[in-house]
Amino acid sequence: MSMIPDICSMHILLAAATPFEIQPTISLLEGPLSHPEHTTTILITGVGGLATVYSLTRQIDRQRPDLVIQAGIAGCFTGRPATEVVIVGEEVLADLGVWEEGRFQSLFDLRLAEKNTGPFSDGLLKNPYPHLLQVASLAIVRGITVNEITTDPIRIRWLQQNIAPVVESMEGGGFHYVCLQEGIPFIQLRAISNEVGVRDKTRWDIRGAITALNERLTLLYSAIYKNDNHDLYIRL
Repeated sequence: MSMIPDICSMHILLAAATPFEIQPTISLLEGPLSHPEHTTTILITGVGGLATVYSLTRQIDRQRPDLVIQAGIAGCFTGRPATEVVIVGEEVLADLGVWEEGRFQSLFDLRLAEKNTGPFSDGLLKNPYPHLLQVASLAIVRGITVNEITTDPIRIRWLQQNIAPVVESMEGGGFHYVCLQEGIPFIQLRAISNEVGVRDKTRWDIRGAITALNERLTLLYSAIYKNDNHDLYIRL
């Protein structure tokens, strides 16, 4: 875990795959959300795990942050309503392995990696900062990261029965991986835009999800700013 050199100020890195997902917050950070003691750098990583790992690692090398926030939209496996915002407490790399005979075998199943070799814990990429996860007062869920958006009913059913994810993204796993390796406190916010499955965009609510995401992101910033006793920073 990182050591905060100056608990009177924080450097926050706000990351998203695309600019439109966090544009309302970017605008607020230039005005009402600006703070005399805390600074924020915006990082648009690009879509997917590879882009996320590369962009995030380069940015950390340039200027190491005290806290990293990733925000974006996601598909859902559990029937939660569109526009609900959740925090991802743990990530599963759900397509790094092989699909064979109607089931998936991960790198750990194939014995190509050990489940508890860092940064993995029992095969999961877990956020180890419970006090930070609680600051946003949102449901803490399991996410999966994929390179191909899941649409096949058989695969969806298998994932639900064997991994039990709540949300799916293409960047969360790479984000958790880098932050864990670097020992930097982090939090991942996801707003649900649709149920995973058939890509019927008439049933998606991307605009509503982005609105909800940025409302919650603004509240998260306010909660961080209100920690005047620096209790949050000390616990990190």
